[in-house]
Amino acid sequence: MKTIHLPGILAMAAIVVASNILVQFLFGQWLTWGAFTYPLAFLVTDVMNRVYGPAAARRVVVAGFATGVICSLIGTQITGEFGPLVTLRIAIGSGLAFLVAQMTDVALFDRLRGGSWWRAPLVSTLVGSTLDTAIFFTVAFSAMLAFVEPANDVAWANEALPLLGLGPVVPLWVSLAVADWGVKLMLALAALVPFRVIVRRLTAGIA
Repeated sequence: MKTIHLPGILAMAAIVVASNILVQFLFGQWLTWGAFTYPLAFLVTDVMNRVYGPAAARRVVVAGFATGVICSLIGTQITGEFGPLVTLRIAIGSGLAFLVAQMTDVALFDRLRGGSWWRAPLVSTLVGSTLDTAIFFTVAFSAMLAFVEPANDVAWANEALPLLGLGPVVPLWVSLAVADWGVKLMLALAALVPFRVIVRRLTAGIA
């Protein structure tokens, strides 16, 4: 592992740990505080990809995945009001979503790196964020996948309610997913500014 990659690895690990902690705290009716920290993982991956290349970005992703697995293992041993803080379905959904979304982000960014500076980070993050949200919430809460962890009662997540309190009637977890996805999209746009600034400073330092 090259020492120049260490800041990216540490940043990714910090984001994953912070998100695993903050996901326990609600922000309004449809979100947790973790929804605002986790999307920063895409910023770290894209910066590493732009400055050091896809191989370095993949190393950072693997480090983040390993950190997430450790957090999940710890979470399964902590019992909250309704049981373990991290269930098997949440652990599987979280790990699978992170790995698929981040690796897709790396591959798509590398494919688009020759275009306008904003295209690769924006498109790769939007696609990665969409995959992340779809995979995590489906695996963790969909009634169709109850066989993954039969002892885990996710009836609360499948309660039929208006989408975000206003739209058509859907399972609660769909509203949670849509709200989470919306935050990811907004942060994908907002992250273009720090992406540009950080990349310029790092490339200037390398030069």
